[in-house]
Amino acid sequence: MTLPALGALDDAISGVLASDTAALGEGAVVAELERLRNRLDAAVVRSVAAFEARGGHEVVGAATVAAWLTHHCRLPSSEAKAQARRGRAEQSLTELGAACAEGSVGPAAAGVLASLLAEPATRPAVEAQEHLLVDQARTLTFTAFCRAIAYFIQLADPDGSEARAEARRARRRVSLVQSFQGTWLGQMTLDPIAGAIVAGELDRLERGLFEVDWREAADDLGRRPLAGELARTATQRRADALVEMARRSASCPSDARFPAPLVSVLVDFPTLSGRVCELANGTVITPGSLLPYLDQALIERAVYKSPVRVEVSTTSRLFSGATRRAIELRDRNCQHPYCDVAADRCQVDHIVPWRYGGPTVQWNGRLACGRHNRSRVFGPDWPPPTTGPPGRN
Repeated sequence: MTLPALGALDDAISGVLASDTAALGEGAVVAELERLRNRLDAAVVRSVAAFEARGGHEVVGAATVAAWLTHHCRLPSSEAKAQARRGRAEQSLTELGAACAEGSVGPAAAGVLASLLAEPATRPAVEAQEHLLVDQARTLTFTAFCRAIAYFIQLADPDGSEARAEARRARRRVSLVQSFQGTWLGQMTLDPIAGAIVAGELDRLERGLFEVDWREAADDLGRRPLAGELARTATQRRADALVEMARRSASCPSDARFPAPLVSVLVDFPTLSGRVCELANGTVITPGSLLPYLDQALIERAVYKSPVRVEVSTTSRLFSGATRRAIELRDRNCQHPYCDVAADRCQVDHIVPWRYGGPTVQWNGRLACGRHNRSRVFGPDWPPPTTGPPGRN
């Protein structure tokens, strides 16, 4: 049996596709289409759940509804299983089902909650905190939502979280083999902390090589070069940076003092009532993951209270020292509403520009990636300077 509404839906989609390209390019149209797609996905997974409940897949000998979807609808196996999970979750969690039906929660966030519901260790907590989780899915960006979910899992299943973190570390692997032509081929798998250490140093060296390439190309061309006009590609620079890491390691004295990792502890009421444990790049880790590093780490405590103490001169041109560090810990990523570049790759931007009298203090500083600090393109949540015209700080 075919639902009459499906014909009307098909006609409506045809009408949208036939619309003028300029009209389709409006931001409001894009946002509304995304909301309607969320609603359509809710209808799809509701239909899948109903089909599974009546055993429609068993009639043709399919062991699961996911197997039926994979064959009959040509879906990847992973997507077919995800649809089945979402269908069951939206039937069990009424608030989630309602949010998906109205289009305020999309399939990605619903899939995260469905995965938690399918795990015995987290299912009771999801059912008890459904209202909170659905509200976060509605209001947070997907990246922030996943970060919140990572903390939720730690609180709901602390022992299991530590066990999974240890299992991730146990899966660390590095392979580097030489091919018959002499080329070296490699692959690596690292846990979040070790990966951040290696990636951070690799990025630091690569940025230095980029500056060298940029200056050489600018001198040769007499203008700002394009990316394709540099001597090396980004991947070539990273390869050269990895070789440079090995050369520096070989020349390092055995008794040299290694850089100590810095562990920052945020102390305020929300932190004390829950937990904050993540890397500078925003990756959430378990407290137990830090234990192997604590005997060699530097520990700093950041306490936010009013009035805020000024650590450097208010007339200083650049944010530095404890003031910069406090802003990095407070903001944690670029503060432009359409950007989530991590703190370790951001600059500190004056809200009221320094040249118009803006002081170099915490309340007048915010993290901004290089692009948004240079352009100062403000969105509705990106307040412009209160003194003087917009411009670079």
